[in-house]
Amino acid sequence: MNTALKGLVPVAILIILALSLLGTTYVIVEAGHVGVVKRLGAVQSEPLVEGFHFKRPFIDEVQQVDVRLIPINAKATAASKDLQTVSTEVNVAYSVNGALAPVTYQRIGSTENVAAALIEPAIQESVKAVTAQYTAEELVTKRAVVKQAIQQAIESFINNTLQEKGIGNAVQLANVAITDFAFSEEFNRAIEAKVKAEQEALRAKNEKLMRVTQAEAAAAERQLQADAEAYSTEVQSKARADAIKREADALRESPQIIQLRAIEKWDGILPRIQGSGVTPFLNLGSLEPEQKPQP
Repeated sequence: MNTALKGLVPVAILIILALSLLGTTYVIVEAGHVGVVKRLGAVQSEPLVEGFHFKRPFIDEVQQVDVRLIPINAKATAASKDLQTVSTEVNVAYSVNGALAPVTYQRIGSTENVAAALIEPAIQESVKAVTAQYTAEELVTKRAVVKQAIQQAIESFINNTLQEKGIGNAVQLANVAITDFAFSEEFNRAIEAKVKAEQEALRAKNEKLMRVTQAEAAAAERQLQADAEAYSTEVQSKARADAIKREADALRESPQIIQLRAIEKWDGILPRIQGSGVTPFLNLGSLEPEQKPQP
């Protein structure tokens, strides 16, 4: 029994060695990656696509390079055109060109090296260069223009660096987003004071406009009232003048109307005046109709 077990030990060892050797003969490249083959330390020019691949045991080593879209956040502190300290947070999304992954790995390094040696310096340099061209207020009011300028600067930095390495288009920039602008406490207080002053000025302007509007409305109302009174006076005066004219015309045509008006106002008491030269209060004979002569 012991002899049989001793005989199985070498077999087990051979099986383990065979399995270990078999595990070194293939590699599985994960989805979203390409395999960079290092043969005895030398990078091979052809990348391995995702999936199953055979390789030479103990000779080939495969490094998997992520070619998916990779986001990176970075902060850069710089001085604006008006010498305000501005801290800018930028988000950059980039990807490694899979066809050029072997030469990129050879001349820059892994994906982590690409971020540290290429993308982050590009962000820092570009943000500082662009920030210096704008005032702190313009960085806020012209955010879209600033974002476009930063993106162009980052692309230019990356392309120039890759061209110097002889691997143009090895890294592709997808988009750039400015996620935050942070200013000094002094600048924030100054902005708050400016906004408050503008709001107070606007409120005073609105109040003045309201007072002027109310005054104009009151003046217009007074003018309308005066016009109405003037019109009423004119109408009444015209009516009185017309009445007087009609009465004067009537008196000219019928003098007896004067006697009639006197009778209408007489209280029935005769005046106590004596004398032969006294004019009677009423000439009743004048009120009688004229007698036509008999034929």
